[in-house]
Amino acid sequence: MELSVRKRQILDWILENPEAGIADILKHLPDQQPVSTVNRDLKSLVDSHLLLRTGKGRSTVYTVAPAYRLIYGNIGDSYFDKDVDERKGNKRIDPEVFTYLEKVDIFTEGELNQLNALQKDFRESIRTLPQDIIRKERNRLTIELSWKSSQIEGNTYSLLETEVLLSENIPAEGKQKDEATMLLNHKTALDYIYEGRVVLNPLRTSAIEDIHSLLIADLGVSKNIRKRIVGITGTSYTPPENEFQIREYMDRACEVINLRASIFEKALLAVLFISYIQPFEDGNKRTGRITSSGILIENGYCPLSYRSVKPVDYKKAMILFYEQTNLAAYKKLFIEQFTFAVNNYFR
Repeated sequence: MELSVRKRQILDWILENPEAGIADILKHLPDQQPVSTVNRDLKSLVDSHLLLRTGKGRSTVYTVAPAYRLIYGNIGDSYFDKDVDERKGNKRIDPEVFTYLEKVDIFTEGELNQLNALQKDFRESIRTLPQDIIRKERNRLTIELSWKSSQIEGNTYSLLETEVLLSENIPAEGKQKDEATMLLNHKTALDYIYEGRVVLNPLRTSAIEDIHSLLIADLGVSKNIRKRIVGITGTSYTPPENEFQIREYMDRACEVINLRASIFEKALLAVLFISYIQPFEDGNKRTGRITSSGILIENGYCPLSYRSVKPVDYKKAMILFYEQTNLAAYKKLFIEQFTFAVNNYFR
C-alpha cells in the first residue's frame, strides 16, 4: 500500500511504543487529527497487515506487525559499520517470513505504477523491433547478465572478455578454467529458459534444482538439495542445516511465490528466498538471480542484467534480508535494475 505521511508517523511512533491505544497515538501525532481520521488510518493499516490490533473497545491496543519492518524498515549503511559479530541480526532463518510475505503488498501503488509503465514500454519495443534485433539484444543481455552475476561471485573476467568467451568460445588468457565455465553455464541456463526447456510457472523446487544443475555443471559442486552445512561470508546468519527441512522451506517459498499475482513480486521473492534458504552446496545466489530473471522472461517481461549494480551494494542488500528480514534495500535495487534494463535493452 501507499503510506501517507500520517500513516508513517503512526507506525513509527507505535514501533517505539508498542501496545499503544488510540488516545496515546492521538496525543503524540505532530498535528492534531480528528479521532475518526486516525481510526480510519488504523483500520487501513490493520487490514494491510502492517499493524496488529488486540483487545476491544477502550482496551484496544496496537503493535507494529513484522511485515512493516520487512517491507518498509529503513536501515542505512551505518548498520555495516559494526563488525559482523557485533551486529544484532538474526542468526537463523525466520519461518514466519513466509507467512508475512503471503499477506502484505511488497510494492507500493506508486512503485507498481512505475514498474508497469516500464513494462508497457518494453512490450511496445518488442512489438516493433525486427526479430534479428531482438535476438541480438537477447544475446547482449545474456552476456551482461552472465558477466555481472559471475562478478558478484568473485569472477575476474571483464565484460569484454566475457563477450569474447560467450560469442566466440575463446577463454581469456591468464584466467582460471572455472571462471570461464561459470560464465558459459550462465549462458546455457538462460538459453534453456528462452527455449522453454525449464518451466517456472508454477514454480517448483525441482525447476530451481534444474537451473542450479545447469549453473554448476563441471564446477565440482554437488547437485540437488545439500546434505552439509554452509556458511555465508560477511554475515553471522547461518542457513538451515537439515536436508528435509531445507526442502520444506523451498516448497513453502514456491507456494508463496505462486500465490502472488504480480510478476514483479514473484521475481523479487524468488531471488530473495533462494538466497535466504541457501538450498545448495554452492551457486545459490546465481540460481536465485537466474530463476528470478527466468520468471520475468517466461512471462514476457524484461529480465534484469544487474549491469550497473556494485557487488558490495548487492551483498549488503542480501545481508539485510538475512539478518533483519528486511527487503527494502533489495526492493530499491530491483526497481533500479528493472528501470535500467528497460532503458538500455531492446530499444
